[in-house]
Amino acid sequence: MTEFIDSLDLAVDRLLARLPGPLHVGAPLGIGKPHRLLNALYGRIERDPSRELHLYTALSLDPPDAGSDLEKRFLAPFVSRHFGDDFPRLAYVQAQRRDALPANITVEEFYMQSGALLGSTQAQRYYASLNYTHVARALADRGVNCVVQKVAVNEDGTRLSLSSNTDLTFDAVDAITAAGLPRPYLIAEIDPQLPWLDGTAAVPVDYFDLVIAPPGPYPKLFGLPRQPVSDADYAIGFYASALVRDGGTLQIGIGALADALCHALVLRHTDNAAYRRVLHALDSEIERHPAVVASGGLDPLPQGLYGCSEMINEGFKKLVEAGVLKRKVVDKETLMRRIVDGSASDLDHELLARDGEFLHGAFYLGSPEFYDWLRNLDDDERRGIGMRRVSEVNELYGGNETLERLQRREARFFNSCMMATALGAAVSDGLEDGRVVSGVGGQYNFVAMAHALPDARSVLMLRATRGSGKHIESNIRWNYGHTTIPRHLRDIYVTEYGIADVRGKTDEECILAMTGIASSRHASAGLLLTAMQNGKLPRFTPRVSTDNSPERLRQALAPFRADGSLPDYPLGSDFTEVEQRLVRALSWLKTKTATPGAKLLTIVASLLSGGPSDHEALQRMALDAPNGITERLYARLLRHALAHT
Repeated sequence: MTEFIDSLDLAVDRLLARLPGPLHVGAPLGIGKPHRLLNALYGRIERDPSRELHLYTALSLDPPDAGSDLEKRFLAPFVSRHFGDDFPRLAYVQAQRRDALPANITVEEFYMQSGALLGSTQAQRYYASLNYTHVARALADRGVNCVVQKVAVNEDGTRLSLSSNTDLTFDAVDAITAAGLPRPYLIAEIDPQLPWLDGTAAVPVDYFDLVIAPPGPYPKLFGLPRQPVSDADYAIGFYASALVRDGGTLQIGIGALADALCHALVLRHTDNAAYRRVLHALDSEIERHPAVVASGGLDPLPQGLYGCSEMINEGFKKLVEAGVLKRKVVDKETLMRRIVDGSASDLDHELLARDGEFLHGAFYLGSPEFYDWLRNLDDDERRGIGMRRVSEVNELYGGNETLERLQRREARFFNSCMMATALGAAVSDGLEDGRVVSGVGGQYNFVAMAHALPDARSVLMLRATRGSGKHIESNIRWNYGHTTIPRHLRDIYVTEYGIADVRGKTDEECILAMTGIASSRHASAGLLLTAMQNGKLPRFTPRVSTDNSPERLRQALAPFRADGSLPDYPLGSDFTEVEQRLVRALSWLKTKTATPGAKLLTIVASLLSGGPSDHEALQRMALDAPNGITERLYARLLRHALAHT
């Protein structure tokens, strides 16, 4: 019988009594993680060395911390407003950052908040390198005996929705019982802030063994702050959008590159003339690019797209609102039910209109505005979104392969990577010294699926360079000591300088294509010379003649920045107008003070500069009435940066 309680401490009592030995607890990634329950459990085990806790999870989200004093002045008010002063930071994450987890507690993650735990020995030691679809099997191997999850509840309290995280709970429970182990103890924590999603996300209350409804106040859901989109990001997004086919299938990741891609697809559909002007400014021959001819196009999208993505994020909201995401599919159960009762002999329009879904995802994550959108969906839109197991979304082999192949026609899988090699391998999750930046997640799943489907393509997006000034490095390397996607799965790469279609190409063809989308500064002097030295190109291969430079890109996109076609925040912003100005200024200042010499020059220039000051921005940073030498210098630097952005 399901037990209902309202106390987190009592829930921990019940768990410890139910499982007297070592606790092997699974918790969802992202916002499906019950922070308050996990903190109560962590505190209890931390104080009792006789009990062991092994936590298996991923993406343990933590609000940002500032480094410099200027960053603190900007971040502190924003974090307070955006996350709330009562946001429950995960106690185990705070301990991991200090390498202070006690000996009786281990935390194993298969995906980390990007870059957040590079310095944690404990986090790095207990990282599990897994494809997303292999996690359920790994949880069974670990002997997970408890799963905790945040849920939404319907109005009469008879059903619970896994809402944000249908990804692993169902798969994990099935894998554990299939291995001959006892069904894990299932604990649900009801959160009224979590949007209700029905369909396959909803279960009867008695699916869980223990349901906790703790009293308020209820902390905000973790909201990802939406970031500004740079010129390079926009160029990548627009090039990538030209690889999409009307009536096809779309998977996207998260971040500024995905935001730019979604904005480009919306513009392609709603203002095709403006869309073409941007692309032609980037490449006057884009319509004749072989990859665009073979796999994409520039026309509007009247049939629309079907979204099938492990993560539903901000971009999908905009695509739905703009009428881009609207191609519906039906699942096997619905189709079989209609065929059995004689009401459908094939995928007719009535079936699609009434029972079809245009978006399938395994988890969602976004801004507070995105969560409000999910809460306030109309009935038709709510029925069109199906939250599924990750085994259904991320691969073809979950039992419905024939139907899924039909649904996922002309699939385009868009993901980001940090670096790529000239021979076509991708570096997305870690460094060559072995440290993990994030995780493999579902990237390998989607790359492999693109090769398994006859008309699908995998598109890996990356910025051509990183760093600034004299410290700019190419993200297209000759080789690297760690790869996420091996070179034999190479397909399409996109940088701000174009599209490289390298599927099935020889090494020589691949090198030339990848060099063509590298920065001019690094292409000939670095990549081509190294390729020739290693026998992969003829000794006297001509230098690549390109103008792949930030300056050329800035000039090409400047008119569209000015006329509003390319806004800084295409999906909306969590920052006020004053904060948006400060984001630009602080970013500029960070670039201009990256080295001791540059810092000195910038300080001198700020002391000599004059002109009007942005009083609102200085006030927001508590520098409108500076006190002391340090604050006066900060104010000068900030005024200087604001004047140049």
